[in-house]
Amino acid sequence: MLANLNAWIVRLLLAAAAVIILLLGFLVCADIFGRAIFNSPVKGTPEMVSMSIVIICFLLAGYAVQSGSMIYTDVFSAMFGVRGRAFAQLLSAMLGILFFGIIVWGSYEPMLHAWLSGEYEGEGALRVPAWPARVVVVIGSVLVVVSYALHGVRAAISLVTGQAEGVVAPLAPHHI
Repeated sequence: MLANLNAWIVRLLLAAAAVIILLLGFLVCADIFGRAIFNSPVKGTPEMVSMSIVIICFLLAGYAVQSGSMIYTDVFSAMFGVRGRAFAQLLSAMLGILFFGIIVWGSYEPMLHAWLSGEYEGEGALRVPAWPARVVVVIGSVLVVVSYALHGVRAAISLVTGQAEGVVAPLAPHHI
């Protein structure tokens, strides 16, 4: 149940990131054409682009982990058996939980401050609210922690049973 809910949410965030990327492409093109043709760029483009990059990264992080695509190489793990790969993935899951858990812990209070105080980024032409990026960092990191926890449980089961079903990422011949 939790795995299905997590998969649904991270796919929804993947679609949201794709929409943001598309809109960001239009914004950058409008800025370039405005600058070149009318000598008037779109105001606030640098601020919106910088915030959008952070948002996109954390919207995509949950899907990257959930799909088994987060920085995985089988160069070394292919030399070990199922239990060796399961152990490597369990260790990876534990380190991922630790790393993204620290991000959640360190970002929660600044997120609340940005929300309550109306914090903005940028000066002059356009001031962009900081809270959307801070909220996405926390939510994205929580989803990454959940994804790593689910992978860790499957890897631990695979480590104990010796069955390959719990191993998250397939060996190289299955990668395209």
